[in-house]
Amino acid sequence: METGSSSEGSPEPKKGKSKTPRKPKAKDSVLKQKSPAEFFAENKNIAGFDNPGKCLYTTVRELVENSLDSAESISELPVVEVTIEEIGKTKFNSMIGLVDRERVDEALYDDHETAKARERRLAKEAKAQEIQAKNAALGKKVKENTASKGMKGRGEASFYRVTCKDNGRGMPHDDIPNMFGRVLSGTKYGLKQTRGKFGLGAKMALIWSKMSTGLPIEISSSMRDQNYLSFCRLDIDIHRNMPHIHVHEKREFKDQWRGAEIQIVIEGNWTTYRSKILHYMRQMAVITPYAQFLFKFISDAPEKNVTIKFARRTDVMPPVPLETKHHPSSVDLLLIKRLITETSKQNLLQFLQHEFVNIGKSYAERLIGEMGPDFSPKMAVKSLTSQQIVRINQLFRQAKFDDPSGDCLSPAGEYNLRLGIIKELHPDMVATYSGSAQVFEGHPFIVEAGVSVGGKDVKQGLNIFRFANRIPLLFEQGADVVTRTALKRINWNSYKINQTQDKIGVFVSVVSTKIPFKGTGKEYIGDDISEIATAVKSAIQQCCIQLKSKIVKKIQAREQQERKRNLSKYIPDATNAVYDVLKEMAQLHASKKKRYEGEDAEILKKVSAKLITKETLRQKLAEHVEKVDYEMALEYATHGGVSEEPKEAIYIQSLETEPKFIDLRSPIFVFRLFQ
Repeated sequence: METGSSSEGSPEPKKGKSKTPRKPKAKDSVLKQKSPAEFFAENKNIAGFDNPGKCLYTTVRELVENSLDSAESISELPVVEVTIEEIGKTKFNSMIGLVDRERVDEALYDDHETAKARERRLAKEAKAQEIQAKNAALGKKVKENTASKGMKGRGEASFYRVTCKDNGRGMPHDDIPNMFGRVLSGTKYGLKQTRGKFGLGAKMALIWSKMSTGLPIEISSSMRDQNYLSFCRLDIDIHRNMPHIHVHEKREFKDQWRGAEIQIVIEGNWTTYRSKILHYMRQMAVITPYAQFLFKFISDAPEKNVTIKFARRTDVMPPVPLETKHHPSSVDLLLIKRLITETSKQNLLQFLQHEFVNIGKSYAERLIGEMGPDFSPKMAVKSLTSQQIVRINQLFRQAKFDDPSGDCLSPAGEYNLRLGIIKELHPDMVATYSGSAQVFEGHPFIVEAGVSVGGKDVKQGLNIFRFANRIPLLFEQGADVVTRTALKRINWNSYKINQTQDKIGVFVSVVSTKIPFKGTGKEYIGDDISEIATAVKSAIQQCCIQLKSKIVKKIQAREQQERKRNLSKYIPDATNAVYDVLKEMAQLHASKKKRYEGEDAEILKKVSAKLITKETLRQKLAEHVEKVDYEMALEYATHGGVSEEPKEAIYIQSLETEPKFIDLRSPIFVFRLFQ
């Protein structure tokens, strides 16, 4: 009744709180800033720190790549030792000075199992055992009982001490705090081919360490001609993006070791990312066969320990990548303004000549003439207005320029790529190809490829290995240009390769001053860049063409062996038949019913005299088959160089002394001439 009356004539009932928007408090409108360290701490997935397992993997990768860069920068054959030590909860608590405490209120914890939950779990396990018993009685295949997983609470974490030691350049004593404790500061920000993706390196690992364990990082470093050891223990002030130094000192050092050793304790997950970390180390050994890696995982349980050594296969290193200047077609307004601010050149003509590649004096004068009457070769470059800078940028986008050369790039090289594939996969056959330098948006790039067939620990079908600036890419493979090209754009059957049955390894390495990664994680190269997609397809096809000729010759050799076996199988029957005919002919010749002359008569006389027997014929036929087979095999080996003999691995030892020599390089070998 009340409801009806109110709906007819009464005003609407009260709706509670008013919809008037709340006035913001004064502090809500205060302008706030974040430091770079704070930004990356809140968005750590951008740098590959998505979860504890990925954090452990990315930490290992960053440290290994820094070590390789350090050794290669001084042309030293890299020796990198990586150790991951598992730290139990009790040991970790003692490291941070925390005393273990027994639980008082079990129901308070996330991993507490209530009586009802335990009852349901036990009933489920009993039912599963009953089903297995019935299947066993009926003779059906029974799956093994998997141990029931205990509930793991959110607070139960696994901690690991990651140590990486190298024989590289080392670090200047005074620069160590800023190199590790200040985000977006480093030595790799020039325009050149670098392994790093963000320039974060071990800084992001330090941020993760501070977030997960609160423990500092420890750095030991020793440089050439330095009689002391630099030791630094520090963490990072995330809000101010500054190093927080605990210890920074010079220590007495009598050892001959030179390089750096970094030790950090982080939360991680070895169980889920074990295969990824080992796969990364194996692929790194493929692309850098001139390096020696020693990887160790140490656990409280000895059966979980892992020790793998990836031996050096060669002492031929790629050249050190060179820093280059910007190509006019690759710059934008901001970059032009920065170059103008930083240049030491006085006038516009010198600026165009010396700050960009492929602009000579005459071409620079032509460009300045095209810019308009407000420009002159002698005008001060620092006096350019914003409008004039826009005009320069517009002309750069429209004018023609020669493509940049690939001289500044440092690909692995066919020789090293081939050695790495043979060393780690032991394939039956392998082909490699290195393309010439090409250009994408003003940046030079080189694509190298290798295709192998057969091998150890290789699955059937396509096994794709991707590298960018000589580092392995293990994630987001499906969207990568290499994967899509190998799966969809290569007709493997036309090269006598079975895409599903054969064990095929596809290795593609792209090096450039700017790798066009896609996605925030920078784990794959997009398929929408036609220049790179075409170069990748061409490189794989060149490898397949090489393999096709080898496969065809191998098939011919196999057919030849089959013919030999077939002929040898019929030698006894052919011997009996021929000898019976000869014996009958000899009898006719002896009875003068039919006369034979010349060589025929001589042979028949030998048959009658038993100088030619079945055994003699059998031996002659076997020799003839062997001779024909040998002549065909010799011709085949001369053309193809294929041997069915087992292959023996040959390892070239590093030179202890430093003699003078000249390297004569070929796509498949290096001939070293000692002087």
